[in-house]
Amino acid sequence: MSWLLRGAMAVPTVLPTAKHTATVIFLHGLGDTGHGWLAGLDEIKLPYVKYICPNAPINKVSLNFGMQMPSWFDIKSLDFKGEEDEPGLKKSTDIVLTLINEEMKSGISSDRIIVGGFSQGGSVAFHTLQTSEHKLAGCIGLSTWMSMHDKFEKITKPVNKDTPVFQGHGNADPVVKYTYGQMTEGVLKKYYTKTKFQTYGGLGHSSSPQEMSDVQDFIEKCLPKI
Repeated sequence: MSWLLRGAMAVPTVLPTAKHTATVIFLHGLGDTGHGWLAGLDEIKLPYVKYICPNAPINKVSLNFGMQMPSWFDIKSLDFKGEEDEPGLKKSTDIVLTLINEEMKSGISSDRIIVGGFSQGGSVAFHTLQTSEHKLAGCIGLSTWMSMHDKFEKITKPVNKDTPVFQGHGNADPVVKYTYGQMTEGVLKKYYTKTKFQTYGGLGHSSSPQEMSDVQDFIEKCLPKI
């Protein structure tokens, strides 16, 4: 595991051990940091892929009584139709888009970049997929939901219509309800042509070895060795 520095912010990164030809950008959930997910991705890494797990900024979270914690955007409700922090979501999406642009400047084509995330991070990943002007290799959303789904048609750009999307969700998730994952799938599949929703029986708001194995397979299919 290595560290890369971007400005004054250290970004947890696993560097490739072979020629760098692809990148995965993966966002953690509320109150977490990138380190844990980086360790998990390190266990399933492909030698030619760089894995970047940025840390969310510290923000007040309304759902947690205004406590400050790592958060990609404010969460005011766990209701699928509750009030949303659209400016915060856009701001975090811009962080991901900046990372994508930096990878492209280093010589990695956008169609060799996957964006993904867990829970709140997955919501940002979906929004990045929707609003990016660059063709991406794939998108991963684990135990997550789609923010601003009521504006889906307005904000979704056509460039990634055929980009593969992998969703993983435990059917015992007490935080982001399994039904929210199913509802998100329903929205995604109306537009994206290559979506897959994988259910993990008995899994709560976390990941599992089987899910990580499925993530590894998805990454390898979207980012084959060249």
